[in-house]
Amino acid sequence: MGKVIIVTGAANGIGRSTCRKLAQAGHTVYVSMPEVDEHGGADGGAEDGKRGADLRTIAFDVSSEASVNSAIDAIVAENNRLDVIVHNARQVLYGPAEAFTPAQLAELYDTNVLSAQRLNRAALPQLRKQGHGLLIWVSSSSARGGSVPFLGAYASSKAALDALALGYAGELARWGVETTIVVPSALGPGHYIRSGRPLDTVRAEEYADGPTADLSEIALSALGQLPAKDRTPQDVATAIADIVDMPFGQRPLRVHFGPDDDGAAAVDTVADSVRAELLRRIGLEDILKPTLIG
Repeated sequence: MGKVIIVTGAANGIGRSTCRKLAQAGHTVYVSMPEVDEHGGADGGAEDGKRGADLRTIAFDVSSEASVNSAIDAIVAENNRLDVIVHNARQVLYGPAEAFTPAQLAELYDTNVLSAQRLNRAALPQLRKQGHGLLIWVSSSSARGGSVPFLGAYASSKAALDALALGYAGELARWGVETTIVVPSALGPGHYIRSGRPLDTVRAEEYADGPTADLSEIALSALGQLPAKDRTPQDVATAIADIVDMPFGQRPLRVHFGPDDDGAAAVDTVADSVRAELLRRIGLEDILKPTLIG
């Protein structure tokens, strides 16, 4: 049976592909109204409609608690359930950390972290009531991998999202709610070239004219020479759809995509192992796997 799913960040590449893939797989997918085109679909809604895909628009703004609450209430009223949340809303910033204003960082964290918290607070009472559900968090290898100059602001937001996801994973396991963290590779110069820039241009210029003048050029040039390229958004979308279709209890806690050139997968393997060992030592081994309720 198809699942009822809400996806944030449908306007970015991974989000568009994920919405289409999930809808074509027979699921009912809800996306924010501002993130869809005039045809009513995320990146090709007209085409999806011809295939019978159930891609629905709903008015919600992830930056507004009232808007998110209203959207979740409407989805549950229409379907009497909500099965999957895909946290994919994101903003990317690139530049010297000092040159970003506090307001820019607040906006970054609002999009990349707080939006997930708003959605969880609105939706989790329903998922816990049902005794089943799935949270998919789209993170980034920059959260744990080798640090690239001028990516500190973005990486810190994704590290916060990753930590929040792990906390939820343990707290929701006994409620029958599963967690999977999807980690696309953050490498590839195009990822940064299309990113937001510091508003404090004076300080940014100081970095551009000082001893750090060549940092960005060296980093982006070297990243472009790496033999393996990023996975496409379609690859990540397919993997997310596969996770959704997995049987309860068999979904992995974390899935990496793309080359491990920044070492994120290696670090996560160790970190997740340490987390599991600690939970065993303190008598909470059972929350490493979700418990189906009912």
